[in-house]
Amino acid sequence: MDVLVVAGEASGDQHAADVVAALKRKRGDLRFFGMGGPKLAAHGVELVHGAHELSVMGLVEVLPKVPRIWRVLRDLEAAAKQRGPACALLVDVPDFNLRLAKRLKRLGIPVVAYVAPMVWAWREGRTKTIARRYDRLLCILPFEEQFLRERGVNAVYVGNPVVDQVPPVAEPAHFRRALGLDERTPVLAVLPGSRRSEIARILPTLVKVCQQVKARRPALQPVLPVAPGLPNELLAKHFEGSGLSPVLIAGRAAEVVGASEVALVASGTATLEAGLMRRPMVVVYRMNALSYQVGKALVRIPFFSLINLLAGKRVVPELLQADFNVERVVQELEPLWDGPARDSCLTGLDEVRAVLGSNGAADRAADEVLAVLA
Repeated sequence: MDVLVVAGEASGDQHAADVVAALKRKRGDLRFFGMGGPKLAAHGVELVHGAHELSVMGLVEVLPKVPRIWRVLRDLEAAAKQRGPACALLVDVPDFNLRLAKRLKRLGIPVVAYVAPMVWAWREGRTKTIARRYDRLLCILPFEEQFLRERGVNAVYVGNPVVDQVPPVAEPAHFRRALGLDERTPVLAVLPGSRRSEIARILPTLVKVCQQVKARRPALQPVLPVAPGLPNELLAKHFEGSGLSPVLIAGRAAEVVGASEVALVASGTATLEAGLMRRPMVVVYRMNALSYQVGKALVRIPFFSLINLLAGKRVVPELLQADFNVERVVQELEPLWDGPARDSCLTGLDEVRAVLGSNGAADRAADEVLAVLA
């Protein structure tokens, strides 16, 4: 029995791979094909296209990629038509997957979506389309289920997969040993994003922040995880002439955060990983100016980081666009090393962990897929 799996971005690839692994444990007769990254490929998914082909962020940035995106869409539809899967599991990338779901429904293929679009933040009208095109929508943020059900979507909160993906919380020395770092050297974790465009806009400012922090704390070691598919040189070149010697580690972002006292994190899934590792952080982001202005006019949310959204209050500092500058970052970072600000942040992170609920998101998601197959 074939199952079509479609995932974009590194986080979607990981989430989808975990569900595929759970499905294989529960049903040995399933075969998988579709689109994804190295994690899905490692689980035996036959890839028609790679997840990197949809790796684009921002309203303006997506325009040059439109022809390629439409080609991927047509190819996946053709593969589904040829193989007739019993079900489709579409993970994240909502704008792409909603279009694909429309084509799959015409072919009579049931569709399960994993990771809900942020309709609670903007474009709430899409809930009508979601209700028509998704047979079941598996949510990973606890407040989403009720919001979507009230609008006619068959939504189920299955837990957050990041809870299962990060290692257990431990002291920094534990993770420094695991990463081959000096246990006694304090670490500043620097997570500038997983896309090339993010790194180009965010990392130069973070390098200058590291210089100032290093001047105040000479023993400090900046450590950066390198996202899958990116060369070390892409990050290393930003440190040339800075006087800094950062340690670059392939992947293992959660462990890098675990090895640190504090972290600088580009907004996204990485903020939740860092929060679950129980490390204070400053969340930053900078996007294309036009994309930001358009988004600002459309989006209505009190915070932009997942940590603060889940807490419903300011747990970690957020610096976006013009506020994301060296002086502001250093100002927000300094109190997080010790004292009341650090203690308050850690208490808030514990509250967020409690809100997310128990482990086992992938298993619960797999059960929902099997229910649709049945």
